[in-house]
Amino acid sequence: MTARRRDYYDDPAAPPANSIKPSASAYVTHEGRVLLIERTDNGNWTMPGGAMDAGESLPACAVRETREESGLDVEVDGLVGTYTDPLHVIHYDHGRPDDEVRQEFTVVFRAHPLDPSQAPSTSDESRRVQWVALDDVDELEMDDSQRMRLEHARRRPVGEPWLG
Repeated sequence: MTARRRDYYDDPAAPPANSIKPSASAYVTHEGRVLLIERTDNGNWTMPGGAMDAGESLPACAVRETREESGLDVEVDGLVGTYTDPLHVIHYDHGRPDDEVRQEFTVVFRAHPLDPSQAPSTSDESRRVQWVALDDVDELEMDDSQRMRLEHARRRPVGEPWLG
């Protein structure tokens, strides 16, 4: 059974965090579009990303997660920011008392596709994978924390990462 994911931000009803895992996401752009996936665990749109494995760096994690979730090979070329707000927790709901509730710890990297002609593909974690026009991002269903990260990537000057 796949766990359902639910994000909470500054919510008194949120369960307390019981873990923290370094994670990385990739803000992959090409010709005015951003690569986004529709998650299978909650139906929300997001940048590709996930938890770092032992023996890998955070940039390598962003590359691996992008390949796993979208089928695309990318190269990291910058930093959007760090996201470690303890008010943001993610509940991986298995319906058990020992469910994982993670405190946010994500580094978002800027990246570009190595082969822009390669078509993205879905995975067990992605129901849909699409290049989305930057002007259309606001129309997609996504968690507020993801929307904030995309806004930072779109609006903050390159070289001035968000430190939060």
